[in-house]
Amino acid sequence: MHRATGSRARPPAHRTQGCRARTSDWARRGALGTLPPGGALMLGAGEPSLREWAAMGVWRGPSTMLALLLLLCPLPAPACPTACRCWAGDVDCRQRALHEVPPRLPTNASTLWLGYNFIAVLRARAFPSLPALLRLSLPHNHLGMIDRQALVGLGALQELDLSNNYLAMLSPESFLPLGSLVTLNLGNNRLEELGAGVLSALPQLQELFLHGNPWVCSCSILPLWRWLGHNRDKVPEESSLQCVFPEQLNTYPIMAFRNESFWPCQKTPLSAQHYATFLLLGLSSFLASIIFCTLMGCVVVIYQHLRKEPRFCRRPLLCRGH
Repeated sequence: MHRATGSRARPPAHRTQGCRARTSDWARRGALGTLPPGGALMLGAGEPSLREWAAMGVWRGPSTMLALLLLLCPLPAPACPTACRCWAGDVDCRQRALHEVPPRLPTNASTLWLGYNFIAVLRARAFPSLPALLRLSLPHNHLGMIDRQALVGLGALQELDLSNNYLAMLSPESFLPLGSLVTLNLGNNRLEELGAGVLSALPQLQELFLHGNPWVCSCSILPLWRWLGHNRDKVPEESSLQCVFPEQLNTYPIMAFRNESFWPCQKTPLSAQHYATFLLLGLSSFLASIIFCTLMGCVVVIYQHLRKEPRFCRRPLLCRGH
C-alpha cells in the first residue's frame, strides 16, 4: 500500500484528557502563527477569533490562552464515594456497612440512599453542602442522635426518611434548615413524645409518618395531640397512633382523647421565680410580725408601769387635814 509522504494530520487528543490536555497542547504552540490557517479558532458562537483579538491588542501570548481555557473549563464535581454507586444524580450507599456519612459526595446529587448501614450519630455538618439534594433516605440504621447542625446545607430537601432507627428524642433546631421539607418518616423509632417545636420548624410539611413508636399518653403528648387535631390529613395512619404507656391506656388511640382530658395539664405551673417570691414574702411577714409583737409588748409594759406609780395630791391643804 502506498504511504502518503506529506504532512499528516495530528490525531485528536483522547477525550479523557480534559481541559488540561487541550490547554497544555495549545499553550505549547505559543503564537498565533501556529493557529489553523485564517485564525478560524473560535471561543464560542458570535465571539471574535483569536487573530481578531490579537488585532485588538487583547492577545498576549500563551498565558492569555491558558487563562481563557481555564475559565472555560467546567469545574469537575467530586467523585463518587468508593463504597457507593452513582448515576444521574442518585448516590446509592445502601448495605455498605457504613458507620458514618461519606465525607465526599457529588454536589449534583439529588437523591442519597444510606439505608441498611450502621450509622448511629449524625454529627454537626454531617453532610457537605448539597444544594440539589431532594431526597435523603436513612432507614434501618442504628441512628440514635441527630446533632442540631447535622442537616445544615440541605435547604432544598423535600423527603427525609428516618424510619426504623433508635431515635428517642428530637431537637427542634435539627430541622430548622429544612424549610422545604414535604415528607418526613419517623416510623418505628423510640419516640415517646414529639415537641411542638419540631413540627413548627417544618412549615411546608405535607406528610408525616409516626407509626410504631411507644407513645406515652401523659401531659407530654399534648403538643402532638394538638398538632394532629389541626393536621389530620397530613398523617396517613393517624387512626393507628396508639398509647403504649401507661398500662391502663395501652392501645388507646391518641386522637380519641378530648380537650377535657388535658385540663390538668393546662394549668400554669409555678416557676422557680414564683417559689422564690413566695419565700421572700413569707420571711418578710414573719419578721414584720415579730417586730410588731415586740413593739406591742413594750407598750403594754410601759402602760402597766405607769398605772402602779402613786398619785400626788393636787390640794396640799386637804391632804394635811387627813
